[in-house]
Formats: sequence, C-alpha cells, structure tokens
Amino acid sequence: MLIYACVSGHGFGHGSRTASVLIALRALRPDWHLVVSSTLPEAFLTTALEAARAIPGAGRIGRRLCRWDVGVVQADALGADAPATLVALEALERQLSATLAAEVAWLSDQGEAVLVLADVPPAAAQLARALGAPLAWLANFGWEAIYGAMGPAFAPWAEAALGLYRQGDLLLRCPLAMPMDWDLPALALGLTCGTPHLDAGALRRQLGLPEDPGRCVLVSFGGLGFQLDPQVFATWGEHEFVVADPGFDPAAAPANVRALPAGVRPLELMPLCDRLITKPGYSSFCEALSQDVGLHVVRREGFAEAAVLERALVHHGRHRLLSQTQLQRGDWQLDQPLLAPSGPRLQNDGSAQAAKALVALASGQPAMLIGTGTVGLSSD
Repeated sequence: MLIYACVSGHGFGHGSRTASVLIALRALRPDWHLVVSSTLPEAFLTTALEAARAIPGAGRIGRRLCRWDVGVVQADALGADAPATLVALEALERQLSATLAAEVAWLSDQGEAVLVLADVPPAAAQLARALGAPLAWLANFGWEAIYGAMGPAFAPWAEAALGLYRQGDLLLRCPLAMPMDWDLPALALGLTCGTPHLDAGALRRQLGLPEDPGRCVLVSFGGLGFQLDPQVFATWGEHEFVVADPGFDPAAAPANVRALPAGVRPLELMPLCDRLITKPGYSSFCEALSQDVGLHVVRREGFAEAAVLERALVHHGRHRLLSQTQLQRGDWQLDQPLLAPSGPRLQNDGSAQAAKALVALASGQPAMLIGTGTVGLSSD
C-alpha cells in the first residue's frame, strides 16, 4: 500500500500535523510506502518525520516536490496579502493539470494500491479521482472557509474548493476546527501532534537554561517568523527566552535570549518552558496543549481561522491574549498568571486515531477500531 500525502505548503502546521499521523501509521504498518508531496522545505520534513524513520522494519518515505495549493500569501506570520493570493491562485490553476498528469503517471508506475491523504489541498480530490483511489482529508478547516471570508473576489475559489472537498471518502476532523460542511463521513480526533524525543536535561544544559520552567519562555511564530526588536527582550530580564523563528540573530539580542538550534523542533523545548509566545496556529496550539504549556497568543488579522483558534484556546488551554501593539512594545504579561480554560483538556490521541482510520479505509472496512471500541462513521 502506498500512502500519498498531499500537504499544503501554506505553513509548517500542515506538515507537522500530517507528519504526526504518518509516524503513527508507520508504527501500525511499517511495510507501507509513505510519500509526502508538498513544497515544504526538505529540512523541515526530515526533522518532522525523523521518528517514523527510526521504527524497526520501516519502509522508505518518499518525497515529491509538488505545489497543490496556495493557501494565503503572507508577508509575515501575522498578515495576509489578498491581492497576491489571487494572483497566486490563478498561477496555480494554470499549472495544476501538468502536475496532476505527472503524478498520476508516477503513481501508476509504482505498481501499488494508493490511498490519498490530503492536508488540505482541494486538488487532491482530482488526483484521487484520476487514480480511482480512496481519499481522506485531514483538516481543522478547508480553504473554502478561509476564502469565503476574504471578499467577493474569492467567492469562485471558495465554491470550487467546497465542491472538491465533498468528493472525499473520509474527513479526519481535527480539534480546534472551523465548520466543515462537506457531507462526508467524519471522525472527530483528539490532538494531532508529535512527542518530544530529545533528552530534556541535555537540551537544557546545551542552551544554558535554568531548571525552573517558569523562568523559560519559547517564542515561535512559525516558518515565516516575525521581526521583533531584539532589545525588547530586555524588558523581561528575569526570564530566559529561546526563539525558534528563522533568521533570528541572537548576537543582536540581550544575553537572556538564544536561538533554537538548527534541526531541533520547538516541541522539544516545551518540557523546559512554562509559556509560549506565538500566533494562532493549529499545530503550535496542539503541541503546547499536549505538553500543558501556557500560550501567550498574539491576535492575527485577515485569516478566518485565527478567531476560531482563539476561542478554542480559551476553552481548552491556559492562556493570555495579546494585541500586536503589546507584542511590539514588550507588554507580554509574563508576570501575570495564566487564565484557566473554561472547559476540559483535549485528549492527546488524535494521531493514533487517524492512523487506525487510514488502515481501516485502505482495507475497505465499514467501521474502525478506536481505542477499545469500534466506532462507525457518521455524516459530518
């Protein structure tokens, strides 16, 4: 069996989420052939999938460099560029037919049964249909919801995306989700994220961090990062910061700031830190919630998912919400207690649930074993 994962290049969160599911799937079926098809950087995917390669008897993990969607064009982690997004969507439309033809030909040459897993490019439906392969969506939103909120010019793109999403066989509904009215069988998942695997003590010594997690703060705004005046960290001289954003130069920052080492996931720092300063982002939230790290979240404009994630955080996690102005001037409220969630904690078993569901879908089973009970699929 070949699992072909079409992964959005919009942000690292899609890749982290898919990687966590593929790692869980590899543990169940080490003989299956996994392929990740995306424009996400090779170095990121290598780190994200490292645990899958370490499983005894594991088969290979292939890579196909394909652009399946645009998402939203961003200047930085907190801003959206609507005109540039429209231009990019039109350019993608012109090249998709060639990508589809090439991938159908390549997959046909592999001589294996194929299951398409998509997070969450609409064009994956066209690929699955051309192959006659089952299709599972892994998502907490679809681009139809994002484009639908971006104005009339995006309405045709939203409508087209919705039509393609409704062609799948299964929706693996992630938590912290927007409405997904796709008329598909759906399985609600717990948190979908990896687990730290580096030695926390060794990492603490390497970075020179104190043993008290309450003094340690992780700062991460994803693959695009966010430019802060390095001197603003001096406002919090009693704290030690690890900055995970690309391009950050610790030499220009005060002595209480260091950069995350290359090849180390932000997730590895979470057992050492009590708080994370970040943007609204699905995978960052999942990782922090799974490790019980408090979230100081900077509000994001122009992306409809952000408000949904903020509401979910208030319900499920320890938190404080900051404005972009507060972020820039260093008013990070690290001296304030984290606000308690209004609802229950989420379970950490989403990746394992998704992996079991994919095995069931590939086997043509009408129901799937989740935990200790069999759960049938119901319409979303």
